[in-house]
Amino acid sequence: MSRIGQKPVAVPKDVTVDIKGQAVSVKGRLGALALTLDRDVDLALKDGAITVAARNESRRARMIRATSRNLLANMVQGVSEGFKKTLEIEGVGFRAAVAGKDLVMQLGFSHEVRFPIPPDVAIKAEKPTTLSVSGADRQRVGQVAAEIRALKKPEPYKGKGIRYANEWIQRKEGKKK
Repeated sequence: MSRIGQKPVAVPKDVTVDIKGQAVSVKGRLGALALTLDRDVDLALKDGAITVAARNESRRARMIRATSRNLLANMVQGVSEGFKKTLEIEGVGFRAAVAGKDLVMQLGFSHEVRFPIPPDVAIKAEKPTTLSVSGADRQRVGQVAAEIRALKKPEPYKGKGIRYANEWIQRKEGKKK
């Protein structure tokens, strides 16, 4: 049995947490996040830490407790430090640049691809072939990075496409004569 739900979530000094019933709002230097938790958990804020307790000892309540604890930990980390995903673009002539509120990419198509940047996420083109997606909400940062990657997935023969910085692509052998 996992004991991750029993660990309290430490709240840094620059983060404020407001608990009203099952609704939790967290504010920090990188923004504010809100979440409504399941009715099977109880929350308590004391001594600079959030504790999550199951209302009963059913299997579902214990699972929801651990999930709720991790969601709260991600919210606290997001508003204090933030989350970041790095994407690499590989291919001849493939490049990306931020133009206003759009991410403009040349990905080997006959046209350039424009991706509107959501207001709650920041995208930087550190190099023409490296993108950085960052924000306070872990799920939102991962979703935006996945949507950008889906525009041109890495192919297994030459490795061209958009991939995560730590992703390894299984390469295949081409045709033989």
